[in-house]
Amino acid sequence: MVLDAVIFDMDGVLIDSEPLWRRAEQEVFGNVGLSLTKEMCIGTMGLRLDEVVAYWHRRFPWTGKSLGHVEEEVLSEMYRLIADEGAPLAGVRETLDAVRDSGLALAIASSSPSGLIEAVVEKLEIRDYFIAMCSADEDEFGKPDPAVYLRTADRLAVDPRACLVFEDSLLGVRAAKAAGMTVVAVPAADQYDDPRFHEANFKVPSLVDFSFDMVKAGGRHDMV
Repeated sequence: MVLDAVIFDMDGVLIDSEPLWRRAEQEVFGNVGLSLTKEMCIGTMGLRLDEVVAYWHRRFPWTGKSLGHVEEEVLSEMYRLIADEGAPLAGVRETLDAVRDSGLALAIASSSPSGLIEAVVEKLEIRDYFIAMCSADEDEFGKPDPAVYLRTADRLAVDPRACLVFEDSLLGVRAAKAAGMTVVAVPAADQYDDPRFHEANFKVPSLVDFSFDMVKAGGRHDMV
């Protein structure tokens, strides 16, 4: 296949932030009477924060705090956790170096707000790798809608079909596939065997296990 660009989801791909999101959501939603389990949080992975808040409010309506207030509290806690505990996942810098050395354009397409994307790339010291950083907050619909991926390809001035995407969530995989892109799923260890990740073109346990050779070979492969 011909590749012009590589697009990274952020949370759970570049930074080990999914556990931080769970902690922030469990604390803030707990304050309005909703006890979220780990499994419940996993079920909304990949959604924008406003969509997560609206999702739980529809199922377990609360009073006393507006949806916007709850969203702000979760986001505020995430800024704190990223600053205090944010760390790159294994293989991130090596993969970014390999992509850049190959001459391909790099971008981020994330469900997180733009401000949080900026906070993460500064924390990890990887800002200079990326030509574009796009947040699904700018689109009418978040993942699994393909809008953020299509807009990222447009920003890079490349054909979506010439883009390779790294995603850790099922909703993100579906968004990238709907955009016509080739997808490498990088699920968390406790989700790796979920058969739904077979929707991706490739699947690896971590970025350490990724090689461009697997993409050149085509087909669908699990790398373990």
